[in-house]
Amino acid sequence: MSRLSRATLGGRGPRDSVFTRGPAEVYRGDAQGYKCPVDLEECVAALEDCCEELHEVGSLLRQGTQDLPRMTKILENQLVFTLAPSSTLEKYKADLIDEVEPAIIELVEKAEAGLQALQKKERALETKLEAAQNRPAVTSQTTAGQKLEQRRLVALTKQRERLENELKELEREIAVLVSFRILLDVCPLLRGSRNALRWNHN
Repeated sequence: MSRLSRATLGGRGPRDSVFTRGPAEVYRGDAQGYKCPVDLEECVAALEDCCEELHEVGSLLRQGTQDLPRMTKILENQLVFTLAPSSTLEKYKADLIDEVEPAIIELVEKAEAGLQALQKKERALETKLEAAQNRPAVTSQTTAGQKLEQRRLVALTKQRERLENELKELEREIAVLVSFRILLDVCPLLRGSRNALRWNHN
């Protein structure tokens, strides 16, 4: 056994290390002995704020969703079928016809009148165009009057194209109006068949 070991065993005091030690370390939990850095304090404060905000968000979410099962049941879609008597359907049909039919008839009359006027203009332009195309060239040099006539012919041609486009638009509108009128004529038949089916079902 070495001399140091014998000295340690023979003494009554605690055993010390044979190595030299530096100054005693300060306990980190002691607030007076250790000061927390400012940046770390700010981080801790920010983390506490985030935790508080998260707690408030959780509370709001809990308050907003705790009634979800009841609201889901309330807002559940339900299909409800109501049977109406034939007299009510006939009354609504008559009211609809009285309200819509005069306007449709007026629009159809205006469309027909506009179509006739466009057809007259078209025939007149076609006649002028044919006359201009069949006119023989007298001289190779064009006079001022001929140039004016050519410009007028070009303008008439452009006007004809524009009128043709307007005519097509009117024809489309007339087709839509006619389809709508046919639909109004068919609706009573469809409603009558529907009422018959409901009557048979009852």
